[in-house]
Amino acid sequence: LVGVAVIAVFTMIFFVVPKFEATFRQFGKALPPEPLRADMAKAFDIAVAAVAARGKSEEGQKTMLDVLMPADRALTEGKTAVEIKRIALAAAEATIPVKATRGRASFLGDRSIGHMDPGAYSCALMISVVCDAMEN
Repeated sequence: LVGVAVIAVFTMIFFVVPKFEATFRQFGKALPPEPLRADMAKAFDIAVAAVAARGKSEEGQKTMLDVLMPADRALTEGKTAVEIKRIALAAAEATIPVKATRGRASFLGDRSIGHMDPGAYSCALMISVVCDAMEN
């Protein structure tokens, strides 16, 4: 059930954000037919690395990586779904005072300060949904 929920969310991302085609293809290839938590962590790590490579970005540049990387670390460390959800939402909030230097928001320059990064927020929401499914 957890694997189905995660695949559904990442499939949705694939259709909403076409540039992630290669990322989620790698995520799907990394998952065995009956994924366990360790398999999910490994696949998520591969997907996050692909996002970073595709965007030539890193954590701290006010992008979705500001949520994906802390969530990836939390999943790898064995945190609970509730903790991962809390970490993802807090990471999205932490983008508010930051100036965007990569991604679409970087075109706003100083005007990006004081606003949550949309990519970070959408990733936090999707991670929240997956975490809720994991808890149920």
